[in-house]
This record gives sequence, structure tokens and C-alpha cells, in this order.
Amino acid sequence: MTVKIETSWKEQLEDEFSKEYFKNLTQFVQEEYLLNECFPPGNLIFSAFNRTPFNKVKVVIIGQDPYHGINQANGLCFSVNDTISHPPSLMNIFKEIESDLLIPYPKSGNLERWADQGILLLNATLTVRSHEAGSHQKKGWEQFTDAIISLLSEKKENVVFLLWGGFAKKKGAKIDSEKHLVLSCGHPSPLSANRGYWFGNKHFSATNTYLEEVGIPQISW
Repeated sequence: MTVKIETSWKEQLEDEFSKEYFKNLTQFVQEEYLLNECFPPGNLIFSAFNRTPFNKVKVVIIGQDPYHGINQANGLCFSVNDTISHPPSLMNIFKEIESDLLIPYPKSGNLERWADQGILLLNATLTVRSHEAGSHQKKGWEQFTDAIISLLSEKKENVVFLLWGGFAKKKGAKIDSEKHLVLSCGHPSPLSANRGYWFGNKHFSATNTYLEEVGIPQISW
């Protein structure tokens, strides 16, 4: 796995890339992509960073694994390629935006349009084996993405962190809420949403209200 990553991230993560765990992770990922079908495609593993440079991050959404179905994952959490059917969690995200901001439900589930506005769409684990959810967990990705969250919390100010579900809340435990806005609620998956833990969270309007208050351009959701 050659790490081709946007310049500002490369500078921030130089130390991380030289650590032993990351070298082991690199070897694991290279072997997995050689021997199995894995997602996202190799050139999209670091899409979240390449589309949202470090100095432009204003919102962070934390996901868990990439989608493990054919042609779904594009390196951004919750996002799918154009023309791909929207997975249930993404449908519920769009439904909440629709009720919160009265924005019509979109045709495309490709969230590159969010990433380009400064939303870091970060999966905790950046790769997965085809049709095997969680297959690349506990190989080093979690340590790497913890380092990303710590770095953003420490070096930036007024970032909005959206923590959806227990996993994301644990992942975001070290965020400095004095410097940043941390919004948390249930996961948008049907299991959680249908039990009343997702709909009505109004995270999208709350994000824009906060960004406006601190003088940062709002997100066009």
C-alpha cells in the first residue's frame, strides 16, 4: 500500500506513517488486496483525506467500516458511488436532512459534495474484504484513525464532530469539547432509527448554526 495522500495530511501524519504498527498494517492491506477482493479500490483508500485537506476540515463524521458490496465503497463513510442504491443508514441520513432543513431527498448517495466543503467522512477502518463486514478490524486502522481524531482536536478549533451510535461516541471520547462542538445521537441504521434514537436529532441545522456563530461558511447539505 503506497500512501498517496494530500500534502497537508502527509505533513501532519509523517510520524504516524513511520510507526511500526502502520508498517505492519501496510503489509497486511497489501497482502489482502493481492489475495482477496477488497474495498474500496486501492486508489480510493485515502479518499477522505485527499478530498478534504487538513486545513479545510470543519466537520467530522465518523463511520465504522467501508461498505463491503460490489461498487459501493468510495473511501468516504456512509457514501456510495453514483447510480448505486442508497443503503438504509444513508437513506435515514437523507430523511433527517429533509425534515431538518426541508432539503429534497437527493438522487445520488455520493457524498463527495460534502467532502469538498470540508466534511471529513472518516471510517474507523479504511478497508474491508468483500462481503465480510469487520474483516479488517483490529489490524491497526483504529489506531491510525484515533490519531487523526486526536490531531484534529488538538491542532484545530471550532470543528463540529458528529458522533452517531455507540461506536462513534467511544471513538470521539478524547475530543476537546471546550474547543469544538460535539453532537451525538443514535446510529442512523434502521435498528437504532426505528427505536427513536436517530430521527429528530437536527444535527444538520445545529452544525450550520454553530459554523455561522464562529464565522465559518455553512455546509450546503
